[in-house]
Amino acid sequence: MTQPLLELVDLHAVADDASILRGVNLRVYEGEVHALMGPNGAGKSTLANVVMGHPGYRVTAGQILLRGQDVGSWSPDERARAGVFLAFQYPESISGVSVIQFLRQAIAARKNLSELSVLEVRLNLTEWMDRLGIDGAFAERYLNDGFSGGERKRNEVLQMALLEPVVALLDETDSGLDIDALRVVARGVTTVRERHPTMGVVVVTHYVKLLDEIQPNYVHVFVDGRIVHTGGSELAERIERDGYDAWRSVSA
Repeated sequence: MTQPLLELVDLHAVADDASILRGVNLRVYEGEVHALMGPNGAGKSTLANVVMGHPGYRVTAGQILLRGQDVGSWSPDERARAGVFLAFQYPESISGVSVIQFLRQAIAARKNLSELSVLEVRLNLTEWMDRLGIDGAFAERYLNDGFSGGERKRNEVLQMALLEPVVALLDETDSGLDIDALRVVARGVTTVRERHPTMGVVVVTHYVKLLDEIQPNYVHVFVDGRIVHTGGSELAERIERDGYDAWRSVSA
């Protein structure tokens, strides 16, 4: 049987001794898109951060497996080098570091190279910016400094394209975007998936509009720190129509 790219086995985690994840089980195979939908405070963003190794959370039970290897003891840097990518809900700005400088260092680390030429990065970056409809001057701007919400999210998609992750975690990539910007970002994600068809994607979202564009293979209802129901894309439409009340009793 094919091995999952990412597998979460009965994952429990706490923050400041408060239980947040309460037994998450998830398998993501090559090329699959999984959407996590749930009410505010359910633990969806926490899950993405725990998988990435955020030091603010402590895993108390369970496993995080990347291609069958337990990465629970690995640092965020080690996980990123191995191919776990997290697109942040609120990407930080870094004044004084240009987009191209940042990407050059990130790509070198991801591909385990001691040095990567600026020309090589620029050619790849230019190709992807053109593919994603991003202005060429973008490469010289300081990372997220003065960027609009849409520009920050498109920059995350650009990073994902160039870093070629094994698994991409998109934490509310649609947050704060109007419908036009959301479509641009969603189509960017789709473009990256077309070029990297084996990449697994986990999308944390509240909005069906994003899923209309990305078209997930599975939609998971996430309530009180665990997945309580799984279905196809039609499940997202039911959630938008009826909310989460039908599953709150299941999680109790």
